[in-house]
Amino acid sequence: MELSHIEHLGIAVKSLETAIPYYEEILGLKCYAIEEVKDQKVKTAFFKIGQTKIELLESTDPEGTISKFIEKKGEGIHHIAFSVKDGVQNALCELEGKGIKLIDKAPRKGAEGLDIAFLHPKSTIGVLTELCENPNEK
Repeated sequence: MELSHIEHLGIAVKSLETAIPYYEEILGLKCYAIEEVKDQKVKTAFFKIGQTKIELLESTDPEGTISKFIEKKGEGIHHIAFSVKDGVQNALCELEGKGIKLIDKAPRKGAEGLDIAFLHPKSTIGVLTELCENPNEK
């Protein structure tokens, strides 16, 4: 598996409406996209700094993963996402072979049309890790 860069940092927030002004007015970043990912029960907002993106995640369902995360840990960093060069499926096979516990056994569609998969934090030193690949860059 070859990682090319940090694709994004996922940050759980209670409200995009409240969080976006901090990133725009205080940090001077520009929100370039807001998108709902219905199957993940989230609404996202994206900012770019250098080659890395910041993804704000607001739950659209009280039973959703982000709602449960905020309830348990509060707002804050939810996950780190790495861009993989050799395909998410190949990376999953390799990592599973090395004993890493997978949340996703196969890639699925995420925000911005990326192919994504998550690794379980129990296998990644407590950090929820996402692997990403842009299918348009294959």
